[in-house]
Amino acid sequence: MRALKSLFAAFLLVLFLPVTVLAQETSGPDYDVWTTIAERAESAIEASRASNAALEELRSQITDWRLQFLTAQETNGKRVETLRSQIKALGPAPSEGETEEAEEIATRRAELTAQLARLQAPIVKAEEAFSRADGLIGEIDRIIRERQTNALFELGPTPLNIANWPRAWAELNRSWNGITSEWQESWQNPSQRITLRDRAPAVIGLVVLGLALLIRGRRWTNSVGRQLRGTYRIHGYLWHFLISLGKVLLPMAGLFALTEAVTYSSFGGPRTLILLEGLPLWAGFMIVGQWLAGLIFAEDKADTIYDLGEDRNRRARLLIFGLTLMLALNGALAAMAGHDFYPSEARVVLGLPLVLLASLFLFRLARMLTAYWSNDEDGNHTNRLLPYLGRAIQLAAVLAPLLAAVGYEAAANALIYPAIRSLGPVGLVIVLQFLVAEAYVLITGDKDGHDALVPMLMGYLLVLAAIPGLALIWGARLADLSEVWASIQQGVLVGETRISPTEFFSFVLVFVVGYMLTRILQGALRSSVLPKTRIDAGGQNAIVSGVGYVGIFLAAVVAISSAGIDLSSVALVAGALSVGIGFGLQNIVSNFVSGIILLIERPISIGDWIEVGGKHGYVRGISVRSTRVETFDRTDLIIPNSDLVSGQVINWTRGNVRGRVIVAVGVAYGTDTKRVEEILLDIAKAHPMVSGDPSPSVYFQGFGASSLDFEIRAVLKDVNWILNVKSDINHEIARRFAEEGIEIPFNQTDVTIRNIEALVQKETPE
Repeated sequence: MRALKSLFAAFLLVLFLPVTVLAQETSGPDYDVWTTIAERAESAIEASRASNAALEELRSQITDWRLQFLTAQETNGKRVETLRSQIKALGPAPSEGETEEAEEIATRRAELTAQLARLQAPIVKAEEAFSRADGLIGEIDRIIRERQTNALFELGPTPLNIANWPRAWAELNRSWNGITSEWQESWQNPSQRITLRDRAPAVIGLVVLGLALLIRGRRWTNSVGRQLRGTYRIHGYLWHFLISLGKVLLPMAGLFALTEAVTYSSFGGPRTLILLEGLPLWAGFMIVGQWLAGLIFAEDKADTIYDLGEDRNRRARLLIFGLTLMLALNGALAAMAGHDFYPSEARVVLGLPLVLLASLFLFRLARMLTAYWSNDEDGNHTNRLLPYLGRAIQLAAVLAPLLAAVGYEAAANALIYPAIRSLGPVGLVIVLQFLVAEAYVLITGDKDGHDALVPMLMGYLLVLAAIPGLALIWGARLADLSEVWASIQQGVLVGETRISPTEFFSFVLVFVVGYMLTRILQGALRSSVLPKTRIDAGGQNAIVSGVGYVGIFLAAVVAISSAGIDLSSVALVAGALSVGIGFGLQNIVSNFVSGIILLIERPISIGDWIEVGGKHGYVRGISVRSTRVETFDRTDLIIPNSDLVSGQVINWTRGNVRGRVIVAVGVAYGTDTKRVEEILLDIAKAHPMVSGDPSPSVYFQGFGASSLDFEIRAVLKDVNWILNVKSDINHEIARRFAEEGIEIPFNQTDVTIRNIEALVQKETPE
C-alpha cells in the first residue's frame, strides 16, 4: 500500500511540478523564513535523534525551498546578459600606465557595472541558498539511508527455535479471537443491530453483487469474448487484450462492493477496519497477477506470448497465483502484527512459512522461464536479456529462506517480496511491448513488424517508464525519485550555461525541424529543379550534397542558439576535441575533407567509369567518408575518399564518353601486308560505334616470333561499349581472313629427343 501511495505521489509531483514552478516565479523567496528552517534542519541533523518521518517532512520543506532558489537564479537573467554585452561593447578598461579613457565612457562603464552588481545580487544570494539547501538534503538522505541499512541487517531471533513456536501460535490466536470478539460485540450491541437492519437491503445487495462479480466475472468475460469472436470473426492479440480487461475490472468492482458492504454495515472493530483497508490492495495483487498470467501464459496458443506448452503454461499460471497469495497473506500478517504488537519471536516464526512457500514458487517459475528464454534462439533483444533476470530471481529465492532461518527477517522480506512484486511491472512491460508490436503490424501490414524500429523504441520507452515503479518496489523512497527529477530539472552546466531538459528538447526539436527542411529542399532540388537545368548528373549530385551539409550545419547552429548555449563558453572543450580529432580521428577527417574536395573539384562524378588500383567500375555514390564504385561483376567497391584525392585514378568518361579502342592481330609470314591493312581498315570503318573523325587507323607493328603483328586503333563514340566493339571486330576479322585465305598463326614448338636408342634399350626387357 505504501509503494502504491508513493508511486501515485510521484505521478502528482511530475504532473503538477511545472505549475508549482510557474507560481513560484511570481514572487521571490523569503530568506528570513528560510534561515529559520535551515537552522532547525542543521540542529536536527547534528542531534540525529529525529524520527525518519520527521526527517522526511523536514526534507520535503527544504526541497520546496531549493526549487524556489533554482527558479530565483534565473531572475534578471536576460537583463544581466544585456548589461554584460553593453560593458563589452565599451571595450576593455585601460590598465595601469595606459592612456585614460574618455570621461563619458568611464562614467557609462561605472553606471553599467553598478547596475550589473545590483542585478546580480539576488542571483548570488539564490545560488548560496540553493547550495545550502542541497547540502542539507544530502545530509538528511545519508542519515535515513544509514538507518535503513542498519535495520535491514539487524539480526533477530531465529524462527528455528522451537521454544518460539507456541508464542507465535498464541499471538495469531489472539488476533483471530480479537476479530471474532469485535463481531460478537457488534452483534450484541442493540443500536448496531438496528443500524444493520435498516441497512440490510443495501448490504445484501452489495454482497450479492460483489460475490457475483468476484466469482463469475471472469467466466462472463470469457463468454462475451467467445460470442463476439463468433459473431464478428475478430481474432488477434489486440482483441484478446481488450476482452481480458473485463477479467480485472469486474472482479475488482466486486471486491470493492464487498468491502463497501462490510464498511456500510458498521460491524467489526479496529482489526476489521485494518483488514478492510488493505483488502483491495492484497486482492488486487491476486487479480492483476492472474490477469497478466492469462495474457503471457494463455490457454490458447494463438493468444499467448510465451508458449511453454499447455501443461507448463497452466503450471506457470498456478505458480503466479501462489505468489500473489503469499503477498496477500504477508500483507495481512504485517497489518495484524503491527496492530497487536507481535513480539519479534512470534513475527519471525509466522513469517517463515510464507517466505519458504514464496521462495519455492518463485524458484520454480524462474527456472521454467529461464529454460524457455535460454532456448529461444530467435527471440528479440528483450528475450536475450531475460535469462539473466531469471537467474537473479532464482538466486533471490535461494537466499531469502536462508536469511530468514538465520534471523535476518528484514533482509529476507526485503529480498523475496520485492522480487515477487517486480514480476508485475516486468510482466506488464512484456504485455505492452507485445501489444505495441501487434498494433504496429495491424497498422502497417508488415508481418515482421515485431522486430521493426518503432516497436523496439517503444519497448525501450516502456522499460524506462517502469524503472521508477521498480525503484519504489525495491525500497527507494519517493524523495529519491524527486531528487533525481530535481537533478534533471537543474540541468547540466556547459561552460557558464546550464542546459535544462526544456532547453535540451528545444534543441532536439529545432534540429529535427531543420534537418527535415534540409531533406525536403534536397528532394525538391534532386527531383524538380536540377533536372530542368543543363547541369550534368555529377554536378547535380554535388549541389544536392552541398545543400545537405550546409543545411545540417545551419540547423545545428540555430538549435544551439535556441537552447541558449553560449558557444564561446564551450570554446575550450571544442579546442580539446579538435586535438583529439586531429590525433584519433585523422583518417575520418581526411576522408571527409577529401569528400568535400571531390564534390567541389569534381575530378570524378556520379556515373563516371573509373579505374583505381586495377579495378574498373562506375561511380554510384560519393558520401562523407567514402565513394561507392559498382564493378562490372555487379559488386560494390568502397574506396576511401582520401585514396581518390591523393592516389592515381583513371577516369574513362571525364567530360565526354569518347575513347580509343586497340585491337591487335597477327598474320602468318608470307601474307600480303597491304591487303591485310586494307581489310582491317574496312572492318574498323564499317562498325557503327567507330567515330569517323578522327578516322580509324591500322598499323603494321613489326615482325613477331611467329607472326606479322598489326593493330587497329579507333576512337569510339561511347567508350562504355569498348568490350562489345572489340568482340565485334574480332568476329569480323576471323570471318574476313577465312574468306581471303589469310592464316592467323599460333605458336608451334618442336621437341628433339637425344639418345633415343639408349632410352629404347632401357625400356626393353632382357
